Amino acid sequence: MNTIKLNQSNNMNSKKTISLLLLVLFTSISQINAQSVFISNTQNRTFTNLNGKWKYVLDPYETGQIGFMPVYKNSKPQDKTDRVEYSFDKAQTLWVPGSWNSQKPELTYYEGSIWYHKAFDKKDLSPEKRYFIYVGAANYISTVTFNGKELGKHEGGFTPFSYEITDLIREKDNFVIIGVNNSRAANQIPAKVTDWFNHGGITRDVKLLEVPSSFINNYFIALEKSSISNKTKKINGEIQLSGKVLPQTARIKIPELNVSKVVDISKEGICTFTIEVKNLELWSPESPKLYDIVLEAGGDVVKDQIGFRSIETEGKQILLNGKPIFLKGISLHDENPLRKDRANSPEDAAMVLGWAKELGCNFIRLAHYPHQENIVRMADQLGILLWEELPVYWGIDWEDPTVLEKAKKQYTELIYRDYNRASSIIWSIANETMGEPRNKFLISLASHIRSVDNTRLLSAAGKKDQAGDGHPDNEYTINDPIIKHLDIISFNEYLGWYGGLPAECRKKTFTSSTDKPIIVSEFGGGAVQGFFADSLTRWSEEYQEYLYKESIAMFDKIDGLAGMTPWILVDFMSPLRQLPDVQDGWNRKGLVSEKGYKKKAFYVLQKYYKSK
Repeated sequence: MNTIKLNQSNNMNSKKTISLLLLVLFTSISQINAQSVFISNTQNRTFTNLNGKWKYVLDPYETGQIGFMPVYKNSKPQDKTDRVEYSFDKAQTLWVPGSWNSQKPELTYYEGSIWYHKAFDKKDLSPEKRYFIYVGAANYISTVTFNGKELGKHEGGFTPFSYEITDLIREKDNFVIIGVNNSRAANQIPAKVTDWFNHGGITRDVKLLEVPSSFINNYFIALEKSSISNKTKKINGEIQLSGKVLPQTARIKIPELNVSKVVDISKEGICTFTIEVKNLELWSPESPKLYDIVLEAGGDVVKDQIGFRSIETEGKQILLNGKPIFLKGISLHDENPLRKDRANSPEDAAMVLGWAKELGCNFIRLAHYPHQENIVRMADQLGILLWEELPVYWGIDWEDPTVLEKAKKQYTELIYRDYNRASSIIWSIANETMGEPRNKFLISLASHIRSVDNTRLLSAAGKKDQAGDGHPDNEYTINDPIIKHLDIISFNEYLGWYGGLPAECRKKTFTSSTDKPIIVSEFGGGAVQGFFADSLTRWSEEYQEYLYKESIAMFDKIDGLAGMTPWILVDFMSPLRQLPDVQDGWNRKGLVSEKGYKKKAFYVLQKYYKSK
C-alpha cells in the first residue's frame, strides 16, 4: 500500500513530526459501543473548538479505505508497536466548517466520500468529566472514528449529532476521522433530485464537549398557552439527564422573575415541572424579550436565554400570545451567496436577517431543510418568527418504511435542537408532494412530530394544483386531503411565471375547503439583477417587479390569508438551473442577487409589508 504524508494543522509547529499509528481500512477499524447522546445548547457549554483546517483524502470509488494508513519501519506489519513518524508538511486541507465544493475547483460538483482528519492534544483531562465529539451538521452520511475506534454513523445532512469519547481520549496525539458521503439516493431525506446545491462535507461546527459525569443533556421549556390570559402564567418544562449515578434533584432558576425551584429527578433521569410566574413579559416581534435561565443538577450548570410566547390558530387566524398576527415573510436558503458556500456563522445569519428586517419581515420560511442554529438563535434576539422544515421534498420513496423512520429521526433531532427557541413557530412536513402513498407517510410523520412537540403549529407547502401550473378554472379550491391533519394550509403558486402572464393573476381567486388560516408559501419569478427592460420581458427586473405587484394583489384577496413567504430572499445555487448567460447554475428568483444587490421587486414587497 502507498503511504500518505499529511501536513500538520496551522496551530501546530510545522517542523514537528508526530508519531501516530493510524488506520488501514475501514473494514478493519476496531469498534466500540460509543454512546450517542443528543446534547442541546452546545454554545453555552464548555468546549474546545475543533474548527479550522482539517486534512482530507478522497474516496471516489467508495472503497471504504480511509487513506490515513500505517507504515512500518520494516514494511512489515508483524510488530504492531513499530511506529513511524509521519510528516504533515504536504497534506491537502479543507476548512471546517464549509462545503468541500466551495473550496477547490476540482471539487465543485464532487459527490462521494471524503475522509477528514484532525489531530489535537487535550492536556487538562479530568477523570470527573465526560467528553464528546459534537458535529453541528455534515452532509449526508457521516462515519466517525476517534483514536482508531469507530464511534458510529449518522444519517442526515442538516441536524447535529455527538458521540462519547471519554474512554478513548488522551492527553496527546488524539485524532478524529470523519468520513462524509454526500451521494444522492432514492431512499434518503432528501431524495435524488433537489432544486438546491448539494453542498458536501462538514458544514457546521465541530466541538470537543466536556461535561460532568452526570449532566443535563437536553431540556424543554415553554409557556403553557392555556394560561396566556391569566395574570399568573405557567411555564412547563422537562429536564433530561445522562449519567450512571444521577443526582436526586435539579434546580431551575429565572433570576429576573425571582424563580428558584427544586424538582425531583426520576430513576430514568427525567424531571418535569410547572412554574407559576407573575409579571411575565411575553416574547413577540415587537418586543423579543429573552430571560436568562439557569438549570442545575449535581455538578452541572447550564445557562440559556429563552423567550416565552404562545402560538395557536382560531378559525382562519394565527394567534401569537392570543392576538391575531399577519406573517410578513420571505423564504430563505441556508447559503452565503457572497462566498458560494453553506451558511455556518453568526455573520452569515446577521447578513440575511438584516436583509429580511429591511424588507419589513416578521417571519421567514427556512427552506427546505434545517438551517444553522445561529440563525434560529439570532431570530430569537431580533424578533423574527420562523417556519422550519425537513427536506421531505420531490421524489421521496413514500412506500419505504425505512425512509419514514429516517424522516422521524431527523425531525426529532431538529425539534430537540430548537424546541426552546421562541422564534420557531411552525414545523412543515413536506414541500410540493402528492399522491395516496405520501398521505399515509405524512400523516404518520405529523403524528410523530406532535408526540415530540405539541407547542407549535404544523403545515406543509402544497403543490397548488395536481394538474400542473395554471389551473383551468378562475376559482381554485384548496382541498389537499393532508390539510385536515395540519393547523395551517400552505400552497405554492407561480401563476405569471410558470403559466400565463402576470395579468392572469387578476382573474384568479382561491377558496379553501376548511376553516383554517392560509399561508402562500411560495410565489415569484426570476430576474437577472441589473438587466432592465419593459415589464413583459422575462428575466428583467421590471418583469419580476410587475409579477410581484399582480401576485400580491391576487393573494391579498384570499379569505383567511394569514401570511406569505415569497420565493425567495436571495439568489441561490442550483445545478438544475443552467440557462446560459441567465441562470448559469443559479436560481434567479431572489429579491437580492448573489452579490448582495437588491432588485426592484424587493421594494414592491417592502411597500406591501409596511402597509400591513
